[in-house]
Parts: sequence; structure tokens; C-alpha cells
Amino acid sequence: DDARRAQLAEVHPGVPALASLRELVDAGAEAVAISSTTGTHAALAHEALDLGLHVVVDKPLAVDAASAAEVVEHADRAGLLLSVFQNRRWDSDFLTVKRVLAEGTLGEVFRFESRFERWSPGPPRAWWRSELPPSEGGGVRLDLGTHLVDQAVALFGPVASVYAEAFTRRPTGRAEDDLTVVLTHANGVVSTLAANTWSGDITRRFRVLGREGAYVVGGADSQEDLLRAGLTPASEGDAWGSEPVESWGHVHRGEERTVVPTERGRWDTFYPAFAAAVRGEGDVPVDPREALAVLRVLDAAAESAATARIVTL
Repeated sequence: DDARRAQLAEVHPGVPALASLRELVDAGAEAVAISSTTGTHAALAHEALDLGLHVVVDKPLAVDAASAAEVVEHADRAGLLLSVFQNRRWDSDFLTVKRVLAEGTLGEVFRFESRFERWSPGPPRAWWRSELPPSEGGGVRLDLGTHLVDQAVALFGPVASVYAEAFTRRPTGRAEDDLTVVLTHANGVVSTLAANTWSGDITRRFRVLGREGAYVVGGADSQEDLLRAGLTPASEGDAWGSEPVESWGHVHRGEERTVVPTERGRWDTFYPAFAAAVRGEGDVPVDPREALAVLRVLDAAAESAATARIVTL
């Protein structure tokens, strides 16, 4: 892509742009991050592993659990590291939810509500996620839904059953743009997850209900917007990922409301952790088997939406 090469030359002068994974290996690379379109993830991961590269794959690992399992097995056979870029585990609001739960502020939690919603009305923009069918990685289930399920499983563990509703609201759309998934975890917690690209209300993010209170936070983690604005962890230092006070969430107990400081977002920790794992100094930041478990849930969501029934795992 000539435009991408020009951008690389401007932002990182002297860094080479290579045309293939083989050229990457010949240049001395030890690892590769695959951030191509979802439908190509598995094939490129297999190619990279065959070339002896450690691999990070952008989420989701593949378009379905069966394809993902083959990649995980390939990495095991090759004795190479494999991880999945589930960066939303290091969102500011998600890290805050983890802290609130660890502190026991809410008591026994019984319901978790999580949303990733966008306001993008009208015809789908020229973007592969809306142009491709689900079999090639299109739609919100494999995009935003991957983050939603991964976060729910990271917080509350294995899923026992899945119920989902999926709709394509745009007349010209090729994949779902409105998704609701209800997970019943093995421990009894119920997670209600929503992904939508035609939502006029984008103020909701998390609502966690426990026997001793609820944690509620709106808006969205700011790290993606910072990157789009050209800012980086290198340019921002310790201020990276910090959220303004007015966006902090609250613990609610009826009419009583207590502000909860939001943790700093830490997307900047993923690749240093992966590099350390390559050097033998720790574990990969995301175990690929966890990403495989998420895809099994997403496969069940697709089945549930197609059959209008609850799918057990």
C-alpha cells in the first residue's frame, strides 16, 4: 500500500517496509504482529509460524473457534509463542471494574452489563467490517463483540449458556450491526452485552450490580481517540490513558452516589510484555486459549441468533 509506505517513511524514517513475511524473517525479525482483516488472520498466523516467527494476532484470532484451535495447536507443535491483541483488557474503565470487584465494594455480583455502541447512521461507510459477510470477519459480533465477551469472561469466568439476537439495520448491510448477547456464567453471574453501530445513545458503558451496590460508568476509554489524534504513550508519558474527573464512574446505593476514580488505561503494557515473553522473561499477555474460549462463545452467539434459542456450552 503506497499510502501506508509513505506514512511509515514520514512517521518512522529509516524503518523498512517489507512486502512479505519471508522478507521479514530475512531481515532478522523474531516476531510479527498480524493486524490485517479478520478473515486473513488464521492463514497469516499459520504462515508466520511456519517461518519460525512468534506471533501476535489482532482480535479475533480467527473467524471461528475451529480455525482458531488449529492456529493454537500449530503454535504448540512449533514451540513458538502465540498471543492475541485483546487490548480492551487494559481499558481505563475495565481496569476500574476489576479494582472495584477486587475490593469487594459491591458485595456478591449477580449482573454485569457492558456496551460498545457507536452513532454511525445511514449507509455503511467504505470499511471492510461493514462490507464483508460474517464468514470473512464482517459485522459487530467478531469486532466489538469479541471485546465484550473477552471482558465478561475475564471478569466472571467460563460461560454455561448463550442467548443472542442479531440484526442488520442498514438495508444495504452485509453483516449484523446490532447485537445483544446474554451470557450465563458457570458461577451464576449473568452478563448482558450489546454492540451497535446505529445507537443514538452512546453514553452507557458498564453497569455492575451487586448485593451491596452498583458501579456505573459511561462514555468510552480515551486511548483509541488519543492514537487517532497522533498522540502516543511515548509522547504523553505518565499522562497516557488518564481520564478526566468528569468521566469517572460512581458506586450507587439507591439515591446515594459515591465517585470512583478511574484507573489509567494501559494499552502501552501489551507489547513490552510480549517482547519480554519472547526473551523468556514472562508469560504472553493474553493466553491464546482464552481467545479460543471467547470464539466458542461467539460461535454459540451466532447459532443462537440464527435459531432463536439458548445454546449451552
